[in-house]
Amino acid sequence: MPSASQPSLNTVLTHFHSLIVPLWQGPGWNAELALPYEALNADHRPLPPQRYRAMACARQLYLFASLIGEPGAAFAEERAAVLFRSLQQHFHDAEHGGWFYSIDPAGQPLDKRKDLYTHAFIIFACAHYWAKVRAPLVESVLNAALEVVAERFSTGDGLYEAVLERNWSSLKSGPLQNPLMHLAEGFLATLAVREDTKAQAALLALATAMQQRFIDRQHGVMMEKPLGAVDNWFEPGHQFEWFFLLESSDVLRGTPLHASLTRAFAYAELKGVDNVSGAVSGMLALDGTVRDGTQRIWAQAEYLRALTLRPGSEAVLQRQLLALQQHFLHEKGWNECLDAEGVVSRRDMPSTTPYHLATCYQGLVQYLG
Repeated sequence: MPSASQPSLNTVLTHFHSLIVPLWQGPGWNAELALPYEALNADHRPLPPQRYRAMACARQLYLFASLIGEPGAAFAEERAAVLFRSLQQHFHDAEHGGWFYSIDPAGQPLDKRKDLYTHAFIIFACAHYWAKVRAPLVESVLNAALEVVAERFSTGDGLYEAVLERNWSSLKSGPLQNPLMHLAEGFLATLAVREDTKAQAALLALATAMQQRFIDRQHGVMMEKPLGAVDNWFEPGHQFEWFFLLESSDVLRGTPLHASLTRAFAYAELKGVDNVSGAVSGMLALDGTVRDGTQRIWAQAEYLRALTLRPGSEAVLQRQLLALQQHFLHEKGWNECLDAEGVVSRRDMPSTTPYHLATCYQGLVQYLG
């Protein structure tokens, strides 16, 4: 990374560690339930709770696990331990196995369905947490999540159902891109911390099936629904997120899916990124027409992270780092969404967003190193 990026990187890292992380230790923390509130408003007050999701708990577990052992983060191990306990206490389904989607504000199960997105993040968070603490109980939960995904969600062709009933009966949801991407991320996190032939085989089968069922042949883009589904679209942010996962993995680099997403990156950049402001659009039709011009902070972060693995992207990376800093980060936190004109359209700050910032900044730090 050129030296010009270093002050910007230092600025966003300081903002993250001195402002964003403490939000979820203080005003964003419900001490009674030992869970993060779902979101804070612009004045750091929790939005009135409607629910608490297992996925949000898992993302915060990842956030604090990622800080264990970092200078000035003595708090991280204790908070991660509390979040891990809360994940089991509040969301684990003792009767049917797996984890509920959400609980109500009183801590009772609310949406009892089992969704792949939640389970993928439990795998991801537990793998990262176990890498730091090596506690047998954490590995046993990781193993249980991997097992339930393989046994309950798998459709037998490398793909997985997006949502099932509490008792694992079918809801005919079929596979969807986003949960499958995060499952791939969970498999990769598992393989980063241990040898696991089952997880590796499942990851490769998933990559093969995604190539066959979700990749548009003309542009290589990853569609949100399987090919042939009505009202399909693609999201630039997801092309960048997939590209990073594939490019950074020794297992996946060189697969047909990797080749497709390398092409998709260029097409998504051409059609979905404003080359002056650096704004990343939300949703595009296959021909590149913008269907939703909303600029979301997670997509900005994923584009920035992906650029660290694209040779010759130094100038664009510098632009994107400044764009993130100027348009999305501020002295009270961050802007979750801007509209197509760049005007703030969502001022609330969800507990799930620091995960995207943490993974983005880790990518930048590794690139700098």
